[in-house]
Amino acid sequence: MLQKIRHTPVAPTRTQRLASGGEIDAHRHDDHQIAYASRGAIAVTTDAGSWVAPATRAIWIPAGTVHQHQAHGELVLHLVGLPVTENPLGLDKPAVLAVSPLLRELIVAYTRAPEDDSPPRLRLRAVMLDQLTVSPEQPLHLPVPTSPLLRELHDILRADPADNRSLDELGRQIGASARTLSRRLRADLGLTYPQWRTQIRLHHALILLADDTPVTTVAHRCGWSSASTFIDVFRRAFGHTPGSRPAA
Repeated sequence: MLQKIRHTPVAPTRTQRLASGGEIDAHRHDDHQIAYASRGAIAVTTDAGSWVAPATRAIWIPAGTVHQHQAHGELVLHLVGLPVTENPLGLDKPAVLAVSPLLRELIVAYTRAPEDDSPPRLRLRAVMLDQLTVSPEQPLHLPVPTSPLLRELHDILRADPADNRSLDELGRQIGASARTLSRRLRADLGLTYPQWRTQIRLHHALILLADDTPVTTVAHRCGWSSASTFIDVFRRAFGHTPGSRPAA
C-alpha cells in the first residue's frame, strides 16, 4: 500500500526535470492528469500495479487515483492537468496512451508555455485534446497479483527478469504446480505465463534503456536469447526499436 498520501486538489500543468531514481511521493488530485516523459522513462505506481512509459507513450492518471512517480534516466517530465469534466477517452483507470509526433510536440509546447487563458494557449489546448481523443490505449500495465502464490512468483521474476526457468521449475520453488499457477494467472491477471513474463521483462528493459544501458546488455539482463530477438519483441510492443528515441 502507498503511504503518507498528499492531497493536491489541482493537478499541475508544468515541465520539470528529475535525476534518475528521483521520485514524486504518493499523492492524489481532484483532477485528471497526463504524465509524459520527453526524455528518460516515467514509472507511475498505484495499488493496482505499475505503468512505465518511454517517449512514445504517456500515462493517463484519473482523478482521485493515489499514485507516485519515479524517474528512470535523466527525466524531462511534462504534466498536464485536466478537470474531471474533460476526459477525452473516457478512461476511469490508469492507462498508457500512444503519443504521436504531433501529440508529443503539443504536450511539450503546452507544458512549457506560461499558464494563462490567452487565445493562442487555448487553441493549443484544444488541438492537444483533439489529438488525445484519437490516442489508442497501449497494454503496458504490469498488474500486481492478488494471489499470495502469484505475488511470490512476481517477486522472483522482478528480482531477476533473466530467470529462464520453466513454470514447473518455479512452481517447485514456491510449492505449487504449473497448472495451478497458470489457472491463477488467467483468473487473476487474464494473462498466460509467457505473456506475463514478457510484460515484466519489457518493463525492466524500459528502465535499463532509460539509463543508457546498451541494447545487447539489456537483452541479456532481461532474459532474451539474443539482441535481435529482443529488438523484434520491443518493436512489436512499442512501434520502434529500443535504440531509437526522440530528442527532448
